[in-house]
Amino acid sequence: MIRMNLSPRSRMPRSRIQDTWRAAAPPALIALVVVVLLRLPPAQYSFYPQCPIHDLLHLQCPGCGATRAVAALLRGHFAEAMHLNALVTLLLPFATAYGILCYRRLLQRKPLRLPQPPPAVIYTAFTLAAVFTIIRNIPLRFL
Repeated sequence: MIRMNLSPRSRMPRSRIQDTWRAAAPPALIALVVVVLLRLPPAQYSFYPQCPIHDLLHLQCPGCGATRAVAALLRGHFAEAMHLNALVTLLLPFATAYGILCYRRLLQRKPLRLPQPPPAVIYTAFTLAAVFTIIRNIPLRFL
């Protein structure tokens, strides 16, 4: 008996091309982002998005400097990345691990689900982001 590999959604045979595209797209997108960040550093080019909170209020939000911090990490400048955005720099390994788990699920054709952390974890994350935001906006002369 011949068995066909059927997609559960469409009940049509999956092709190797579709499987290859599905597996290759995320690493290719990551490689593209890495190349852009390395070849076109955010500190030198203005096409990167600007933070509306910083533009309007002149305060740094928790994400300000994240793109520059990632670019610094890609160049191996950990101290510079910590100076630009310590929160993103310290959380990047966890985000990378989660991305790898999601990619693995994608390859296994398992459904991707949003994480559902307990409320205590969510409150802790918001509190850390708020404290980080307050500390990074205190003028240095007061520290």
